[in-house]
Amino acid sequence: MIWNQIEKLAADGNVVMSWATNSESGFDFITYGNNRREPVDLDGLRLVRFLPPKGNSPA
Repeated sequence: MIWNQIEKLAADGNVVMSWATNSESGFDFITYGNNRREPVDLDGLRLVRFLPPKGNSPA
């Protein structure tokens, strides 16, 4: 499976794989490693929240 290869090659990096689905949001995704993308379920609608970059504090 392609995702297994990605996990091996990514090492300390981060990866996002997304694909089209027949759902409310129209897509789904998985992540590997530390990244700023975080899945959020809003009443069955899966959205993506971006966390602030490390070292940046909200104003």
